[in-house]
Amino acid sequence: MLALRSQALRRSAPSAARWASTSASKDKFKVLVVGGGTAGLNVANQIYNRFKSAGKALNEGDVAILDGAEYHYYQPGWTLVGAGLKQKEETRRKLSDLIPSHLALIPENVKTFDPKASSVTTSSGRKVGYETLVVATGLQINWSSIPGLETALADPGSGVSSIYSYKTCDKVWKDIDALHSGKAIFTQPAGVIKCAGAPQKIMWMAWDRYQKTGRASKISIDFYTGMPTMFSVKKYSDALNELRQMRGVGAHFKHNLVGVNPESRKATFKTDDGSVDVDYTFLHVSPPMGPLDVIKNSPIADQAGWVSVDQGTLRHTNPEYGNVWALGDCSSLPTSKTAAAITAQTPVLTENLFSVVDTGKVSDATYNGYTSCPLLTGYGQLMLAEFKYGLEPEESFSSYLGDQSIPRTAYYYLKKDFFPWVYWKYMVKGEWYGASGFFRPSYGK
Repeated sequence: MLALRSQALRRSAPSAARWASTSASKDKFKVLVVGGGTAGLNVANQIYNRFKSAGKALNEGDVAILDGAEYHYYQPGWTLVGAGLKQKEETRRKLSDLIPSHLALIPENVKTFDPKASSVTTSSGRKVGYETLVVATGLQINWSSIPGLETALADPGSGVSSIYSYKTCDKVWKDIDALHSGKAIFTQPAGVIKCAGAPQKIMWMAWDRYQKTGRASKISIDFYTGMPTMFSVKKYSDALNELRQMRGVGAHFKHNLVGVNPESRKATFKTDDGSVDVDYTFLHVSPPMGPLDVIKNSPIADQAGWVSVDQGTLRHTNPEYGNVWALGDCSSLPTSKTAAAITAQTPVLTENLFSVVDTGKVSDATYNGYTSCPLLTGYGQLMLAEFKYGLEPEESFSSYLGDQSIPRTAYYYLKKDFFPWVYWKYMVKGEWYGASGFFRPSYGK
């Protein structure tokens, strides 16, 4: 269980004084957001909008996004691509097209952080200063840590694929649909990953596909996970395990994928007792993940390599770095790394950042660890897991639709149609607040 840490610290920071005039230099910004992914776009827009709503509008270019990526991706959509429900082109757009004119874009990546000097250095060697820094870089996927995996993914006929990249998510559907008999293996690594339910979402979709096409009797499906249970939250884990047993899907817990041999079609798993080789016809891999090297090797990281922030305020835990904030996958927040978590984190970070700049102190806005994992369990059905710190369920629809551990059609269409629509239409613009809908949460004094 995740222990709830101390509540929001009310402290002043060296940079907490009110901002004066806009810096004329293009190499210094009032707010620098590192990362143009889900968290970065969402928070940059909300920060700008928060100051404007308070009658203290920032000038054009005061808020900058630092990211060298050409494209922005709606990563939750890759499961839909792997299930044959979307085309992968629907999941990406040019990053520059998503940034409004009042926000600046620095099309480079961060190379080093210097929080004492309130600056970062970019990949080209450019030094960029800031008055406030928000880190939203995401995490990195460690494909190369599994020998043989990259070779297998690059081979169209290997039977190995993954929903965890734009490049390979459409191969998942091709591999699933091409399988008519044999052994289908789905893996989940031990440790922190993006959306811990995703590795089995695609498994359930494959199971249902084989049922609907009359192939189920010729295909065995097994789930190999480095984790001890089906899911971290007991309520949903129990329901998923019951579903697994009812559907005849095998489960192998504490089995961590450590090698792939595409020539012999064998996967090697590390267990408590050593290792085991497993034959496969189709192998879906959820690779190990971790903090970006640029974060891990920086002074703003904790011992595990994540940006060290207070779990309530999202402000850096080191008082000397009081003008540094972080959210999303790169942060040390002890909750699942999902887009839904970002919708709850962003308004809290924004409110506290605004309060620090305006008054020198954080506000009463506190993040409670809310996150959500829409668990596809088949075509037309989805289990909507919602929970907070302590792995305690915090469900939004149970009073209207009943127990959310029961898969429902209404939740399925939220995942398939509504969430992608609201993401591109509102979330990347900072106008979607998750469980609060279109209304920015208000916080007491």
